Amino acid sequence: MVERWREKLADGFRPWNRSVQFWLRAADIYSGYKVCQLRAGLVKNLEKREAMWERQHELAAEKMYSLCSELGGLFLKAAQILGKPDLAPKAWVKRLVTLCDNAPATRIEIVKQILEKQLGKRFDEIFEQFDETPVGSASIAQVHRARLKSSQSYVAVKVQHPGVEHLMRVDIHNLQAFVLFLQKTDLKFDLFSLTKEVEKQVGYEFDFVREASAMERIRNSLSFNNKKSPVFVPHVIKDLVTREVLVMEYIEGTPIMNLESEIKKRGVDPGGRIAALAKQKILKNLTLAYGQMMLRDGFFHADPHPGNILICKGSDVALLDYGQVKELPESLRLGYANLVLAMADSDFSRAVDSYNELGIDTVSNCDEREAEFLKLSLRMFDTTMPPGVSVLSPFSEESSLKKVAVQNFPEELFSVLRTIQLLRGLSVGLGINYSCSEQWRPIAEQALFKAGRLKVGELKVRKRGLLSRVFRRGN
Repeated sequence: MVERWREKLADGFRPWNRSVQFWLRAADIYSGYKVCQLRAGLVKNLEKREAMWERQHELAAEKMYSLCSELGGLFLKAAQILGKPDLAPKAWVKRLVTLCDNAPATRIEIVKQILEKQLGKRFDEIFEQFDETPVGSASIAQVHRARLKSSQSYVAVKVQHPGVEHLMRVDIHNLQAFVLFLQKTDLKFDLFSLTKEVEKQVGYEFDFVREASAMERIRNSLSFNNKKSPVFVPHVIKDLVTREVLVMEYIEGTPIMNLESEIKKRGVDPGGRIAALAKQKILKNLTLAYGQMMLRDGFFHADPHPGNILICKGSDVALLDYGQVKELPESLRLGYANLVLAMADSDFSRAVDSYNELGIDTVSNCDEREAEFLKLSLRMFDTTMPPGVSVLSPFSEESSLKKVAVQNFPEELFSVLRTIQLLRGLSVGLGINYSCSEQWRPIAEQALFKAGRLKVGELKVRKRGLLSRVFRRGN
């Protein structure tokens, strides 16, 4: 009785303790960078300045790793974005990328209790074999490989961590307060609207019945509209799905973050022609699937971080985890299709019209407004990287956000923005620089043509090969 009372008391204080821990650590990381910024401004020697920033990045990376790994929850998701090679310093990427599937796991005894309660049967009545060590454990759930009594094929069993949903909502409210502070001090971008969309999406992720439905919908669409689906989507075992448990087909493959080491293991030169062709095929198929989902269907997988992508035999791609999916309103789907054409053609007037249609409000007083506006569009909604640039920091003096302020950014578009940023991170990690807007141009044209917004004479014939035109090796 006393032990149970202590547990309840500890659970009651947990959100408060969590908030205090977040603010102490966030303030420490932020103040470290502001002090470094002041000190670096007094140093004229470029090499010394860069060395100062490098030391600061390494210190901050350790602190951020500690924050994300120890607090878990929403901050593990933050690590997936902050650990992108095109956005964060190398020290951050190296430290945070290890958190993709390494969240603390729920004990196997509790996992078995959840399975029996959710599926309404004894554990040994359902499973012939069950690997007690999870294949991966993320912020919301963990996945085990198993074999059902009714089948000889392996399945993946996704089980929700108990008690996580409430803590993630606490995290979101703390994060919303922090981004409001950043908007006033360092960043001219409507981050608060983005966190509102995160709040909505996180709520959806705790409903595995919704996730199973989304998985089937996307798998059916990609299979129906292609001779061969550009990505594998797992089959759902329909009688074994509840709000907290999801049983699906188990897909063998290598996590994309381990691709380089797997290539070396097979005796192939990671920098050679064979490896380059394999990487191009992987990226082409993955981004083709996203172009079709976003622009043709308006319903897409919105979480392509490295932990959700497997490379299978023959360089085929499997896309996992459909907890975060997004259905775009028709107006936003067509507005984004219009923006894709604007970016592919460097058409400033069309880009402005697209922003107005999408509800993105910007203000700029800089001399080269058109060039900076298009540059901002590419940074937010295209995967291409500028020549000679490997990191796109929104806080740098060269950032377009310093010259074009985004005063209003629709919540509904956050999933599009996040997806593009994650795809860019994957392309940088693979060493390939490419433009998704060029690859998606024919899909965008088709979407606008079907909606009656493009005439036959306005459709552009693509005469050059896709790979040679869209893909080029990274700098």
